[in-house]
Amino acid sequence: MKVHLVDGTYELFRAFYGAPGKTGANGREVGGTCALMRSLMYMCSDREVTHVACAYDHVIESFRNDLFAGYKTGAGIDPALYGQFELAERATRALGIVAWPMIEHEADDALATFAARCADDPRVEQVVIASPDKDLTQCVQGARVVCWDRMRKKVLDEPGVVAKFGVRPSSIPDWLALVGDTADGYPGLARWGARSAAAVLAHYEHLEHIPDDPRSWKVTVRGAAALAASLGAARSEALLYRELATLRRDSPLTESLADLAWQGPHVADLDALARELDDDRIVELAQRTFADRA
Repeated sequence: MKVHLVDGTYELFRAFYGAPGKTGANGREVGGTCALMRSLMYMCSDREVTHVACAYDHVIESFRNDLFAGYKTGAGIDPALYGQFELAERATRALGIVAWPMIEHEADDALATFAARCADDPRVEQVVIASPDKDLTQCVQGARVVCWDRMRKKVLDEPGVVAKFGVRPSSIPDWLALVGDTADGYPGLARWGARSAAAVLAHYEHLEHIPDDPRSWKVTVRGAAALAASLGAARSEALLYRELATLRRDSPLTESLADLAWQGPHVADLDALARELDDDRIVELAQRTFADRA
């Protein structure tokens, strides 16, 4: 079997900004949730999608905000989008898909946790993480755990990660620590860019293995002296940024593999939700998706 793990937060953002707005029965904006549901139903129409779950950032803040004051928060998110977070989780469950609303950990941590669990399960042929987020590429293992960009229809296995970033999946947190991640709010180190970080980490793999003295480096990198000086002056910051970038594999997920088996929508819940969304086609589409797979 294949296990599909979906970055629900990304999917909701994409749906909100990519679909027309819509007002629900109670006057609230629901367009992102309606588009999200159609996207998930389209994914589930594929017979290969037999076991599936979606992870959501129930709140944007996490334990990482306690580690670094500049880490991302919910500030600046459109209230019309923020107001659909809980609604999207309910919609996912109504479609019969497991939803993980994360609070202390982030959605990416949930995906990383279950991906690692499934990678060790002999019943699982492949784990497909549905997200284009570069953070999640650290979860990739050969062709057994892959990342799937649904919009661009691209799959990244381990050789694909190396081709794109210049480092193996295990070095992605170190790479992010050096180059920074503006989306997550940490800056990286001065003078380090994507190419220089890839060149050095392709050889040394992790930050602590990079020698202080650039004259002893086994790789040739332009501006090595300046890069070494930058790292030497900010090693503690780099290690903190790596901690921020490293996904947890111990998120408190209680579901088993069997719980992720998709068996169609929960019709009563979906019917009630359809009235709330003022979308009378949702139930029909969900039932047809399930019927077409039967």
